This record gives sequence, structure tokens and C-alpha cells, in this order.
Amino acid sequence: MTSKTADVWLPFPAEEIKGLPDRYRYRHWDGEEEFPADPAACVFYVTPYMKSPAVTVRPLAHMPEVRAVQTLTAGIDHVLGGLDVLRPGVHLCNARGVHEASTAELALTLVLASLRGIPGMVRGQDREEWRSGFYEALADKSVLIVGYGSIGAAIEDRLAPFECARITRVARSARTAARGPVHALADLPGLLPGADVVILSTPLTEETRGLADAGFLARMRDGALLVNVARGPVVDTDALLAELDAGRLRAALDVTDPEPLLPGHPLWHARNVLITPHVGGSSSAFEPRAKRLVARQLSALAAGEPLSNTVLTTK
Repeated sequence: MTSKTADVWLPFPAEEIKGLPDRYRYRHWDGEEEFPADPAACVFYVTPYMKSPAVTVRPLAHMPEVRAVQTLTAGIDHVLGGLDVLRPGVHLCNARGVHEASTAELALTLVLASLRGIPGMVRGQDREEWRSGFYEALADKSVLIVGYGSIGAAIEDRLAPFECARITRVARSARTAARGPVHALADLPGLLPGADVVILSTPLTEETRGLADAGFLARMRDGALLVNVARGPVVDTDALLAELDAGRLRAALDVTDPEPLLPGHPLWHARNVLITPHVGGSSSAFEPRAKRLVARQLSALAAGEPLSNTVLTTK
């Protein structure tokens, strides 16, 4: 296709993205009620960022010519429910390479803030209280990273200078990574009791939904910290609340189930919990990386080359 008869839908204005091939018509759509053009002409759909699944998948039923759906998130769970309307052969691509830096930064922030008692100090500042004393350090702690993909590896990169006693890696299946062995999920029962900090960075799948359930949490050592920068449903909220209210575990959560938390939800006021509103990827690092990914993908499409980050192809 050499003439500009094919559309590409972008959540950014095309003029803000350097390196876009000139063979496509670019339509700006970020989830508004009205579509920017006839979806039937779209061949490449970049989904809006941080919009609901209903908004994200709404155009798909009207895109018979789409060849690829590009998310701007590492996870793809929010679009899976809309793929059954697509013809066979459509590529679903995620945003691997976009969120690693930002999410890993937040994971480290949550660990340090929780161990050092920063939330209590902020409350103390509001009350003009001088909360001196001894607080926990990350140094000499054993850390377990559950979900050792690109984000999990980026988290370890940032933990490396902090003199942790041990960093243990877990992924869906066992393998060897650049920094050492990676255990399988099946090994978790034996690994959890040895960790001071457990960081969840796994995608949400049927295998990981409810992974951190009552049994998982019970195996964590007394006083351990659970950090979730994955997806809310990876953790059983009721089971976590029971452990928090008992004072046995601590938690730092960038994601929750339900999400967003409604006013009055008991998780807001549970003991020893730090909550951030799903901002792991929402930093100044997001847009430049997202735009570079989009430009690379569209250049590949225009050249007839394979797309990167394909996580599944419709059948």
C-alpha cells in the first residue's frame, strides 16, 4: 500500500512523534466519545493510556483492516476481552521497554519509604512531631522479586547498589538470567519464608490472579514487607487485610483490588500500608519512551518488517 489510504490511530498528536513514516494518515484519539475518523480504515491502533478496558476496546469491532494493536502498558489484560472481534493474524504488542525505568524507580521508592517509616514521618510533620529513632535499612535485607521479566530485572538493577543480603528471582519458569538463576513460580512456597521484602512485578494472568493469597502471605516471615507494582488482583485483598490488621505484615501498594479504592474501603486505613494511586508508569519517563516505541513499530510496519513486542497473534 503506497498511497495514504490507511489510517493509524495515536493517543498523541502525530506532530509530537519524531520519525513517523509518511505513508500513513495519522488520527489522534485518546478515548474521546467521538472517533476521529472511520475506524474501518485503521491498520495500526495505539491504545489510549490509562483508560478503562471498555474505552480501550470500543473501536476494535469497527476495525476490520487493523493489523496490529499496540498497548502503551506492559500488561495486556485490559484489551484481551476485545480481541475476539478481530480477524485472524492481528498482532497484539505491549510496551516492553517503556515502563521499566519508571516502575522500577517507584518499586524502590516504596521499599525505602516503607522501611524508613517515611509515611509516619510525613504525618508527624503535619502535626509538628519530631519522630526520631532507629528505622530499618534496605541494606542486609533479603529481597524476593516475583515476576522477573524486563521490569523485574530493572528493579534488581536499582536494588544492586543497596547492599542487600540476597536478591532472589522468580518467574513463570526456571531459567538463568544475566544476574543469576531465576526460580519457577512453583518454588515460591520454599522461598517466601526467607524474604524480608517481596516485590510483585508479574503480569496479571490466570496463573497469577490471586497469587498472593492467604497461603502465600502466611508463608512470609513476620514483619516482612509486600510491595505490589504488578496488578491489584495478583493479591487477595481480604487475605492481605487480615495480615495487616493483625500487624504481622507490612505492604506498599501501587495497585489495588478494587481499583481505584473507593472512599471508606478498609485498605485505606489498614495498619502498616502505604498506597500510591497506580503511578508506576505515569512519570516523565513515559512519553519519550512511548513515542520512540510507536515510531519504531510504525517504521517496521511500513518497511514490511516484523513488529517488536508481539505477545500474541489472533487466530
